[in-house]
Amino acid sequence: MNRKQYSNRSLFVAGCMGMLIFGIVMAVLGSVLPSVIEKYGIDKVDAGTLFLVLNLGMLIGSVIFGPLVDRYGYKGLLVMCAALVFASIEGIAFAPGINILRISLFFVGFAGGAINGGTNALVSDISDGQRGARLSLLGVFFGIGALGVPLLLGTLLDRFAWESLIGFVGVLILIPLIFFLILKFPAPKHSQGFPVSEGLKLTRETPLLLFGLILFIQSGMEMTVSGWSATYMNEYLAISARQAVLFLSFYWIGMIFTRIAITSLLQKAERRMVVLASLLVSVAGTMLILVSSSVMMVVAGLLLTGIGFAAIFPLVFSYVGDLYPRLSGTAFSVILAIALLGGMTFPSVVGILADSFDLRSAFMVAPVSLVISAVIFMVLSKKIAPLK
Repeated sequence: MNRKQYSNRSLFVAGCMGMLIFGIVMAVLGSVLPSVIEKYGIDKVDAGTLFLVLNLGMLIGSVIFGPLVDRYGYKGLLVMCAALVFASIEGIAFAPGINILRISLFFVGFAGGAINGGTNALVSDISDGQRGARLSLLGVFFGIGALGVPLLLGTLLDRFAWESLIGFVGVLILIPLIFFLILKFPAPKHSQGFPVSEGLKLTRETPLLLFGLILFIQSGMEMTVSGWSATYMNEYLAISARQAVLFLSFYWIGMIFTRIAITSLLQKAERRMVVLASLLVSVAGTMLILVSSSVMMVVAGLLLTGIGFAAIFPLVFSYVGDLYPRLSGTAFSVILAIALLGGMTFPSVVGILADSFDLRSAFMVAPVSLVISAVIFMVLSKKIAPLK
């Protein structure tokens, strides 16, 4: 990268803005789900399919972004996807019917998935030697974006319609869009042609696939907790939709402040131990949500779950960036595609189980899956011991 032409600081700011957008994308459906169920008169199975549509869009965006940024660079992708997020959020806010809502969710997911991958790959590329810390700091802005939506709704839903509030959130996307337009980005890594055979070999890399499996579970759990918790509290704690969305913000608060702390923690602790400890904390948090019958304890469980989830995505990305620097975009595409399959699968499964049994029983999927993820990481970490 030519430092005279490109500013690493400005590029990192661009990455943070992109991650802020992705946080909004991830939080928007879960935050408005109780209101959407009421407005369109849908059941839990139909509500679960909305997550499927959102994540299908994310999956496709995650698959295509890597080869595109490795071949053509970052600017065009970020500009086009930010514009698409703006248009799609306005569609979610003012959809006249459920089909328009589904279309808007698909495209906001598509653009969000591409932005998520693109910004993580960009920051990985400019952070040699400090990937874990900088990717964790990048993840803080995901949390800010994700926290902002339920916090806005939770504090203002009694004064404004949810449609107007989400429409306002969409307008805010124009700020990073303008920044992307005026910023200079680095040249593509493979401007003369993408190395197809080398890219395809990545799909057979065992460490990459195992990291993808960990993120398959992690993405599913993040979508499940953020997507179903407000409805869970609404049903089992008999609190209003506005209160439930406000309490959900504690999940994002835990994630944000923990990601800030991780940048310092990694100077003292091994990356491997931080990941393992995080998985165990998230198991404890999801169990606390399940066994508690008071608002205070469920909120504590949400906070603990956010703390546990904070390190997983950024530190897995840092491992992948260290292992595959030449084709970082494509490597991130592979693991994100696998991750988004988890994001598509788990919330829908929870919706089906909740309709057949009850939501509390369905939520048992979370702690069980996180234990499995911890076992996979312990096995994988032995194979990549030099990258502690």
